[in-house]
Amino acid sequence: MKLPVTGMAWTTPLGNELDAVWARLMQGETGIAPVPHTVRLRNSLAGAIPSISLDLPPAERMQQIGLSALTRVLQTTGLDPTDPQLRLIVGTSLGAYLEEAAERQALSGWARRLGTAAGISTEPIVVSTACSSGSDAVLVGAELIRTGLARTCVCGGVDILTVSKRLAHSSMGTMSPTTLHAFDLRHDGTLLGEGAAFVVLQAAETPCQPLAYFRGAGAANDATGMTVPDADGMGGRLAIERSLQDAGLTPQDIGLVNAHGSATPLNDAAERATFLQVFGRADRPMVFATKGNFGHSLGATGATEVVALLLSLKSGQVPPVYGLEQPDPDFPLPLAGPAGTKCTARYGLSLTLGFGGFDTSLVFEVDS
Repeated sequence: MKLPVTGMAWTTPLGNELDAVWARLMQGETGIAPVPHTVRLRNSLAGAIPSISLDLPPAERMQQIGLSALTRVLQTTGLDPTDPQLRLIVGTSLGAYLEEAAERQALSGWARRLGTAAGISTEPIVVSTACSSGSDAVLVGAELIRTGLARTCVCGGVDILTVSKRLAHSSMGTMSPTTLHAFDLRHDGTLLGEGAAFVVLQAAETPCQPLAYFRGAGAANDATGMTVPDADGMGGRLAIERSLQDAGLTPQDIGLVNAHGSATPLNDAAERATFLQVFGRADRPMVFATKGNFGHSLGATGATEVVALLLSLKSGQVPPVYGLEQPDPDFPLPLAGPAGTKCTARYGLSLTLGFGGFDTSLVFEVDS
């Protein structure tokens, strides 16, 4: 069952408006910049939301970041937040949890406060599957609609920069000491970001004009380790294959992929192996990645990348991969070039690979 996507919104380090941020992506701009810190880090660069003060307590900043995108998606779609058939499904990778040791609360409490602030009357669902949280929120929303438990699902992810997260990635060595170079020979780690993004999925008989269609989802867990992806790309391959089976499509149908593209050598190698197994060495699908523009926003990244994928499918344009100057010669698929690339794909795929082996693939369609 394909489901209409009737709305989307985001809050990013490059801004908040869909068209304005998209224009900056097409120009190859980045929102990654020096961000003040109080501990010794491998790198001071990160993708912070410029419109929300870094001096606010982490929980309050997270609430404002999430509410910014959530209220806009509700307003632009004209949805009634008190509709008992509307559900909020939101993902985060611990959010501000690690910073609130003195009064630590369950993530469900944060999601409830977010929904209440937006006027949503039903109980929200919160998903925390590391970097796949935002993608898994979309997967859960689609299943609620398919099984008749909801008619409208507002699905997305929210996450923030915190001292704990930056310190952890610095200590683990997953933070780049230079900058983020996804699928580039110089890749040496990722850089963190923050943000929020939401998409609206509705039952097939909705009167709203669809922007695109959700076609399928697939998930897997490679269980290699807490932070190490499966080097053979098995988890990513299974997630993609299951999403294609759910969509009733083949690898040859996919014309565009928004890759995880975290730029850690292990993650890039795992994705390269995944794409080789699924698509072979071919001249399509085109692959792009946006973490060089936004930073790695952890629990929000999957939702943000869904919005970027849909904008690319709708516009027929693919933004350049930021920082890609020496492409990995073993990468099996074409990467979006430095000046952006035209792409008339009907079907696109978004892949996320999270810590703990959480791998999720989502497939979308636009009218040809």
